[in-house]
Amino acid sequence: MSAVAQFSQLKNYLEQQILGQPDLVEHLLIAILADGHLLVEGPPGLAKTRAIQALANGIEGDFHRIQFTPDLLPADLTGTDIYRPETGEFKFQRGPLFHNLVLADEINRAPAKVQSALLEAMAERQITVGKRTYPLPPLFTVMATQNPLEQEGTYPLPEAQLDRFLMHLVVDYPNATTELEILRLNRAESASRPTAPVTPVSQSDIFAARKAVLNIHMEASVEQYLVALIMATRQPGEYDNELAQWLQVGASPRATIALDRCARARAWLAGRDFVTPEDVQGMLHQVLRHRIILSYDAEAEGISKDQVIDRILMKVPVL
Repeated sequence: MSAVAQFSQLKNYLEQQILGQPDLVEHLLIAILADGHLLVEGPPGLAKTRAIQALANGIEGDFHRIQFTPDLLPADLTGTDIYRPETGEFKFQRGPLFHNLVLADEINRAPAKVQSALLEAMAERQITVGKRTYPLPPLFTVMATQNPLEQEGTYPLPEAQLDRFLMHLVVDYPNATTELEILRLNRAESASRPTAPVTPVSQSDIFAARKAVLNIHMEASVEQYLVALIMATRQPGEYDNELAQWLQVGASPRATIALDRCARARAWLAGRDFVTPEDVQGMLHQVLRHRIILSYDAEAEGISKDQVIDRILMKVPVL
């Protein structure tokens, strides 16, 4: 079975497990293919935890969930040195970050020191305890969640950490038809009639798929269009006066790299060996949503980041 067919089968399995959230399913796979981390924002009960658990069942890798709380310590993520009296030595006990898939639930509830430890893991793929540094597994993906409804006792994530997330996805409530399907799926699972599991995708196949994604063809004109979209966040006045009033800080070069990786992964999942402008446009909201900072004027007018990104798509011509 080809790698594309394997991921297509995995996508079908995830869609049977996660009803009414096709974007979440697709972007989970894109995060795996693009070797990045995913920030998911949405109200409680929308299957965010279930999604990454289902993904863990569908690939060859282990999974760990971390509930972020205000009293969490960095050692609760990284692990710590444990004294062994029988040998008189300290031995490093690995923490939950040493897993392939990590769910950072309600990430904005943890204080700055914990965020710093997670930032090192996300950015450098390593953790440091004392004077020693330990590498994380080659397959390492963090899916973090935020609850937008309750802000009491939370710590806003710093821009440097937000920039390390490949994408920021917003999920919303399902419609009535999907709600009924969710009810029936829950009833079937309670009656011990689970959906047939998919054959797990091996880590070697995932790494091979990542190489194939990087080899997807992208025309020079599409590359220039991609860069123009990012530059419009930094020099908005060249495209539109309203954009210039709305944007305070644009996206970093990391956004350009993320948009390139995500557009390639999207094209590969669609079975194409080339990237289209539609692939770039389809990933722009997820890549820019957490990277641009709006001005006070935009916030006063009630302008959202998605509206600003829509305006960028409208004003930047396809080359």
